[in-house]
Amino acid sequence: MIDRRGLASGIAAYGLWGLFPLYWPLLKPAGATEILGHRIMWSLVTVLVILAVRRSWRWVRELTPRTLALLALAAAVIGANWGAFIYAVNTGHTLEAALGYFINPLISVLLGVLVFRERLRPWQWGAIGLGAVAVLVLAVDYGRPPWIALTLACSFGLYGMVKKFADMPSAESLAAESAVLFLPALAYALLLQGQGSAAFGHAGLGHALLLAGSGLVTAVPLMLFNAAAVRIPLSALGMLQYLTPVLQFLIGLLVQHEPMPAGRWIGFLLVWTALVILTADGFRAARRARVKAAQPVRETT
Repeated sequence: MIDRRGLASGIAAYGLWGLFPLYWPLLKPAGATEILGHRIMWSLVTVLVILAVRRSWRWVRELTPRTLALLALAAAVIGANWGAFIYAVNTGHTLEAALGYFINPLISVLLGVLVFRERLRPWQWGAIGLGAVAVLVLAVDYGRPPWIALTLACSFGLYGMVKKFADMPSAESLAAESAVLFLPALAYALLLQGQGSAAFGHAGLGHALLLAGSGLVTAVPLMLFNAAAVRIPLSALGMLQYLTPVLQFLIGLLVQHEPMPAGRWIGFLLVWTALVILTADGFRAARRARVKAAQPVRETT
């Protein structure tokens, strides 16, 4: 039986991530890069407070050069992901951002082949092939490759892979990644202030509080995800992940009223079909593995 608290935490985490397209536009007139800088800085402040409450500092002494290098790489990748997403939702490309997170599971499977030398089953190859066709259809519809979607999908897939190598808890990892990016973010924020083009502090108290709140907005769903990950099976967590792009898609379509011509619908439907194939194949493989594990081992003489 699935832990109810863990399930609720997972739904809350993916639900909050899905509602992000409603938050970042509130931070205008700040540009995407300024918002990104403040998200990095306030994320570090927020997560340091969380770690201080937990009195969780032992991990700092246990960091190795290899782990630091991996976390620095993870910081660069997630910084690109955050920046691309903020840019997307603040410039009327929320649907393309949602597409990126729909494509992400296919990218993760492909990375498993390229990096971990995993062998794919025929249905997995079929799902990846269908996803590639969808990208081509969408490229024709957009008149360009869906760069935002591909950037988000590839960066988040790479981030997950690097985090797998680093093997650190979420709060500690976010602290290290934010610390790596903190000085460049601070330097950029000070540069904007010096040029007189910064929005922070010049668009009212409410706007400044919303920018500062970006750290809390980043940390809270991450903590909820961590709570879910230790309480519910990965299969359930894997199904919940689709809640995020579904909410983003609905916001882009119904709230922000982004255009969705026929060619775009065809591309999205192909992606969704690929995900159904991938998910169904994963469930079949897991069921076969459970049946095999339950079979008694025959002794040989």
